[in-house]
Amino acid sequence: MRVAVIGVGKLGSIHLRIYKEIKGIRKIYIVDTNPTTLTAYPEIESFSNFKDLAGKVDLVSIASSTPTHFEISKFFLNQKIPVLVEKPLTENLNEAQQLISLARKKRTLLFVGHVERYNNAYLEAKKIIKNPLFIECHRLSVYPNRSLETSVVLDLMIHDLDIILDLVKDKIKRCEVKGVKVLSPTDDIANARVTFKKGCVADITASRISAKRERKIRIFLPHCYISMDYAEQNVEIYQRLKGNITREVLPISKEEPLKKEIMEFVNLARNKNFTMEHAEKAKDALMLALHIEKNLK
Repeated sequence: MRVAVIGVGKLGSIHLRIYKEIKGIRKIYIVDTNPTTLTAYPEIESFSNFKDLAGKVDLVSIASSTPTHFEISKFFLNQKIPVLVEKPLTENLNEAQQLISLARKKRTLLFVGHVERYNNAYLEAKKIIKNPLFIECHRLSVYPNRSLETSVVLDLMIHDLDIILDLVKDKIKRCEVKGVKVLSPTDDIANARVTFKKGCVADITASRISAKRERKIRIFLPHCYISMDYAEQNVEIYQRLKGNITREVLPISKEEPLKKEIMEFVNLARNKNFTMEHAEKAKDALMLALHIEKNLK
């Protein structure tokens, strides 16, 4: 299969490295509008315009900035080329629905990269999570000096919103938010408190002005409390037993989540599986993220 990575920044460069490791990928192209970025990969055929890839590729990874996702995805879906577009799917719901409708019409795979779904810590914890009562998330990072045109909600918080919607299959009753602009024209730190109709409450904090990186989620169930660290791929379970609190650390086979994500995309494309599940769930997460952004404004 022939693949192109469109947008070879921090994330796109990791996509490129992973595709090099996958058997059966016989040709890789890269696309970036920055000539300096392209000169860093003299061994790879490169283009400055994604339209130059027409007829050359069997699938594409889109890791460019969010405002470009719609135009690029639409171009390749129209050619029936399977598309992996990194989250968020698009800037708004209208564009997201247009892409989903186009993918259905063309019977072509539209796959959205929400990488935490492929984290083995989450996959193991999910097996025992039923009827969560309260969820607390912290996703903190140092100031990135990139993607600043995207708010911290669409850049960072959306990861946790996607996971929460995967765990709490319920309609939202209320959403309270607070955000602060510190160094960017958009919010650099945001907090959302989402209350679901059946009573579960999720408190989510995302920041890109922290002194350290942190990606943690805590889930309180009727019978236990689960603490999960995405970065360390670590899961701890705390339960009450005979008047005492016991601690259990789940055995986790650590794997690179992004590699698992890309491998699933490649396998779906190879097998001509045109599932819309990933795109529909990504649209749900985008809908909640945009609702939070609107309330922040």
